[in-house]
Amino acid sequence: MPAPPPSAAPPSALHDDAAYAALRTRDARFDGRLFVGVTSTGIYCRPVCRVRAPRRENCRFFGQAALAEAAGFRPCLRCRPELAPGLSLTDSSDVLAAQAARLLAAAVHGGEAGAPAAADAPATVPAVAARLGITDRHLRRIFQRAHGVTPIAWLTTQRLLLAKQLLTDTALPVTEVALASGFASVRRFNAAFAEHYRLQPGALRKQAADGAPAPLSPDRTAAEATLRLAWRPPYDLHGVLDFLRHRALPGIEQVDGLTVRRTLALPHHGQVLAGWLQARFEPARHELHLRVAPALLPAIAAVRERARQALDLDADPARIDAQLATLPVPARPGVRVPGGWCGFESAVRVILGQQVTVAAARTLTRRLVERFGTPLDTPFDSLDRLFPSAATLAAAAPEDIGTLGIVRQRVRALQALAQAVAEGRLHLHRAAPLDSTLATLASLPGIGDWSAQLIAMRALAWPDAWPATDIGILNALGHRDAKAGTAQAEAWRPWRAYAVMNLWLSLEATP
Repeated sequence: MPAPPPSAAPPSALHDDAAYAALRTRDARFDGRLFVGVTSTGIYCRPVCRVRAPRRENCRFFGQAALAEAAGFRPCLRCRPELAPGLSLTDSSDVLAAQAARLLAAAVHGGEAGAPAAADAPATVPAVAARLGITDRHLRRIFQRAHGVTPIAWLTTQRLLLAKQLLTDTALPVTEVALASGFASVRRFNAAFAEHYRLQPGALRKQAADGAPAPLSPDRTAAEATLRLAWRPPYDLHGVLDFLRHRALPGIEQVDGLTVRRTLALPHHGQVLAGWLQARFEPARHELHLRVAPALLPAIAAVRERARQALDLDADPARIDAQLATLPVPARPGVRVPGGWCGFESAVRVILGQQVTVAAARTLTRRLVERFGTPLDTPFDSLDRLFPSAATLAAAAPEDIGTLGIVRQRVRALQALAQAVAEGRLHLHRAAPLDSTLATLASLPGIGDWSAQLIAMRALAWPDAWPATDIGILNALGHRDAKAGTAQAEAWRPWRAYAVMNLWLSLEATP
């Protein structure tokens, strides 16, 4: 019999009998929410592992990979726990602990303007506490209560699992894997890897190569890398691809069947890397195969995390869909909130979308890209430009932007936003603190609550964003009363952004 759907309780509270049922049926709904340690082998697995299910008495169940590793278990080389989808951070009842996890994740992955730089764990934890305005001791206490492990143990697990994926899926030298995983030195990386996994990084790479399947992308070059990223079913693939297709920018993005391609520039250790990526959905495997250009490989950890946010791979449909049962439109199982690959780009597109249709906003943004975007060579036809940087738009002459058909008020808003981002006064990524970011956005000319909520939804990945005056939302609700709509949306907290997507998609016809 299949395991019951996940409850609203945290993963660690799942009853062992239900956890074992999920393991025996390889229930992908529990992927990333449940890990199984096998005492007879010392290995821990995802519930979707294809090996024969172990005996019940040999199983120990954990809600996070860090808990399994803290108990002395090593990750399975077959099901690869590093591929599992992450946990939605609103799963934590402690807001500060959830925010700390975001900041620690940013320390591992880096690549976002304003995110903490990767550093060794002892230096990172006090920095995160200072960023949150609490003491180091208080951070450790609330983090242990919410996540079951110390911040250092959680951070070490994230770094090592990332390193394990890079060793398996890429040809990056061990030195670069260590740096990309947030370790300050190869020596510390080797020591941590040997202590936790009981073998050296090179030995793991050899084991993975010996049992590796055929390459995921036969046409890839040796310099490229293809990473596998999992999601929990159901996944509203049709809705996501339609949403992206209607908004794809020529020169920047392409949506071709199940494949999404785009260009991307991101900061990395004081320089800007620029290249292309290709994300192909594999519905039968509940996976995304992410192919990354050679130029972006040094920042592949950041690219991986941007893909997870942009395509909302970490959402937990069992928790979200149940909360949206009272929607006045047919609910889409596994609805996702597509985020942005670049927070600044997302914010610019929101501003250009003020009081115009999706098609009109796309036209204005296309003109901005053609005028101010940087040319880029890629192997894909018509994918040949980068989105303009904040510094570029901040320095542009207002009249040059105005000639594109963008009204003066929008030009002022665009340049105020660009100036704030370029100067480091505004950070647009999901590790940024919500309240202070919304306050900074509200202080900028031409950015009201509607724009700030959409920026929070797409750039900050805030799952409870609610742009109350959005005309599409009100049309889907069947009235034009924003106050009544906000009252109605109280029933959908803390997942109102997913209600927004359901309402929007109910109005969009497939071309």
